[in-house]
Amino acid sequence: MSNTKAANSVVPDFVSGTKQLLIGGRWVEPVSGGEIPVVNPADGRVLAHLAQGGPQDVDRAVAAARRAFEGEWSRWTPHQRRALLLKVHDVVLDNFEELATIETLDMGAPLQRTRGLAEWTSQVLRFFASHCDAATTATAANSLPGNFLTLKHLAPAGVVGGIIPWNGPLIGLWWIFGPALATGCTAVLKPAEDASLSVLRVAELLTEAGVPDGVINVVTGYGREAGQALAEHPDVDRLAFTGSVGTAREIVKASAGNVKRLQLELGGKSPDIVFADADLDRAVPGAAMGVYTNSGQVCVAGSRIFVQRAIHDEFVTRMGEFVKTIRVGDGLQPDTQLGPLISARQLDRVMGYVDLGGSEGAELVAGGKRLGGDLSDGFYLAPTIFAGATNDMTIAREEIFGPVATVIPFDDVDDALRLANDTRFGLGGGVWTRDLSTAHRVSQGIRAGTVWVNCYGVLDPAIGFGGQKMSGYGWKGAREHVESYLSTKAVYINLD
Repeated sequence: MSNTKAANSVVPDFVSGTKQLLIGGRWVEPVSGGEIPVVNPADGRVLAHLAQGGPQDVDRAVAAARRAFEGEWSRWTPHQRRALLLKVHDVVLDNFEELATIETLDMGAPLQRTRGLAEWTSQVLRFFASHCDAATTATAANSLPGNFLTLKHLAPAGVVGGIIPWNGPLIGLWWIFGPALATGCTAVLKPAEDASLSVLRVAELLTEAGVPDGVINVVTGYGREAGQALAEHPDVDRLAFTGSVGTAREIVKASAGNVKRLQLELGGKSPDIVFADADLDRAVPGAAMGVYTNSGQVCVAGSRIFVQRAIHDEFVTRMGEFVKTIRVGDGLQPDTQLGPLISARQLDRVMGYVDLGGSEGAELVAGGKRLGGDLSDGFYLAPTIFAGATNDMTIAREEIFGPVATVIPFDDVDDALRLANDTRFGLGGGVWTRDLSTAHRVSQGIRAGTVWVNCYGVLDPAIGFGGQKMSGYGWKGAREHVESYLSTKAVYINLD
């Protein structure tokens, strides 16, 4: 079930030393001079150091972004921006093996996962390149007396701030940089202090690809310093945040200063519903990996698995057998399927939920322990299953963000929907059934931004995703995402 550590010889040259901030097209030291250690979650060793940016650095980055937005960048045509995005595509894909390795070292995801992001990255960059003409001017019919021409302009929103989490920076950064480059906005990105290296390397590649100075800026640092300063900044027009509900509340408060537009993707406690008629050969591994992918560190993880009572015991038995086949280990090993959690702090947090599950009466079927032996220096947790649980248990109410599945029995469709929607979250959901009517009824009945039927977690940038309830608002991907980086202006022209 576990793999040993990989050799250090594969570490790219980039993963060393102390990194700087990208501001106005130049790599600069933070005003504070502070550093943040970068820890490899696979073995607990320090890989490099980040610059500890703060409010003054955010001020510099926002000013650089504003100069770029109002300068030469504002005169770039859609065709020029499209050509730039396609050049970015080629440069990034040419260096993707290095990026995948950096991501694995920095946040622990297995190479088979990070390498697999190459195709998704290609799709998302080509998607945004295809929408560089979204800022348009169109005539609109009016009902005014007289002879008036009415126009509607869609124009770049301005300076965009982005705050992304540590669970997938190679994915998260493109939800900010992609639409900014497509629409003519400029951006200041604050990646998570636990995983910033791949973002910094991408920023280097963007400058190599010809992104003008100041269009893309990266300030690393702690959320309470750099992140808060970005959320509060009066010259940031739009802010995109992915993270916890608690932090989002603070960002909403901070944004009130200039009433900046917000897009929030927050937590989830997604239901994955398995009906008695489901194909268990597909549903068992599908539902399991809907929880365990990226070691459970996925916002849409289907961590509440609702199983119809008639097959509950069989499902639990088969899932218990399946987790024994999952290979946990250092992500640099090619056959690793699950890597470590991001940090010792996160491992302790998840273990706290494991202890709660047992004390609240759920049956621990598999996992529930930190892995030792060759993996003892890293932050590894065996894939965990709690069975026979109830929807009011803490492990079924709160987002754990680790490889912990809670299996809950249900009776019929109405019962499944009642349980599935009994949560403050609404990010994702899943349905496993052979019955088309059940699939339609349940997929429409789940209150969530995305629902998967007989699959889990697939994502097309051209379709996108978003949340409901306390899972946030705003849409990532699709034309809606691009248009959220634009502002609307009406023009009335009296032709008499």
